[in-house]
Amino acid sequence: MKTIIAAYSGVLRGTGSNILSALQDLFWLSKSKVEKQLQIISVLQWVLTFLVMGIACTLILMYILCTDCWAIAALYLAWLVFDWNTPKKGGRRSQWVRNWAIWRYFRDYFPIRLVKTHNLLTTKNYIFGYHPHGIMGLGAFCNFSTEATGVSQKFPGIRPYLATLAGNFRMPILRDYLMSGGICPVNRDSIDYILSKNGSGNAIIIVVGGAAESLNCTPGKNSVTLKNRKGFVKLALRHGADLVPVYSFGENEVYKQVIFEEGSWGRWIQKKFQKHIGFAPCIFHGRGLFSSNTWGLLPYSKPITTVVGEPISIPKIDNPSQREVDFYHSIYVDSLIKLFDKYKSKFGLPETEVLEVN
Repeated sequence: MKTIIAAYSGVLRGTGSNILSALQDLFWLSKSKVEKQLQIISVLQWVLTFLVMGIACTLILMYILCTDCWAIAALYLAWLVFDWNTPKKGGRRSQWVRNWAIWRYFRDYFPIRLVKTHNLLTTKNYIFGYHPHGIMGLGAFCNFSTEATGVSQKFPGIRPYLATLAGNFRMPILRDYLMSGGICPVNRDSIDYILSKNGSGNAIIIVVGGAAESLNCTPGKNSVTLKNRKGFVKLALRHGADLVPVYSFGENEVYKQVIFEEGSWGRWIQKKFQKHIGFAPCIFHGRGLFSSNTWGLLPYSKPITTVVGEPISIPKIDNPSQREVDFYHSIYVDSLIKLFDKYKSKFGLPETEVLEVN
């Protein structure tokens, strides 16, 4: 019992050392085996959070309302109404949550690495364009919603906000969990607030390709959905926020997906979901929980290296014309391609590899 309590206290303090030593004493396993199991558990909890936590918490709350403990659910719902607009105003991040030991095990499972190429000024605001989306954007989450890869040390004075579907913030409990990591809704109200009413030193990370890009992600393929994605450039111009291209090598390698051809019934269903709900259901698989040779929901242990490129200076234009948007969009696309070409051979790709921009 003392061993279990010691492990739990390590989680609360975010140290991780107590977890490891306690589990070693409990199960008499080698250090490497214990670490691997902790890595698997850390990744599994996030995968389940991503896939089912919102729906599960909603159903549990509805169930509690029908029991003798209904008052607890009622109090939370009252708080939810009171707190409804908080995600649109920068959220409620927790450095304690961002520094949990579990995120370091999450990082080491792949492993995930963050590469800085240029300094960022704390007197400016930024919009990071993250590519590619992958199935779950695991690199984006680990690098910018936790401190596992040292984003605050690499970019001192910069507050990262990872933007995701606004619908996630209508889900009880899930919304609070996401906000604790500095995650915000990817809508105009939220982005306008952070870039105009939250001072300087803010960096909003937008996974530009979104659901459309996730439909085409597959191992061995480096392609981004970007040609007609210009809204983030217009936002940058309206606020004078510098654009920063970001490419994650290996993001597409961690899951295998069934790709439906254009015009097929499967792609038709995916596009309908994307249009009306905001996300596209994918048929994908990774490895099994107990063996890498079986299928399951765990991602494959493939390295993910996220490279943050050079910021592009953007002027502040209250009402940018389409010509101005197109001009800075073309600069951004060129910068992303140059970033990819410069680092591709360093992270396992051949010199002949070309970034496909759709």
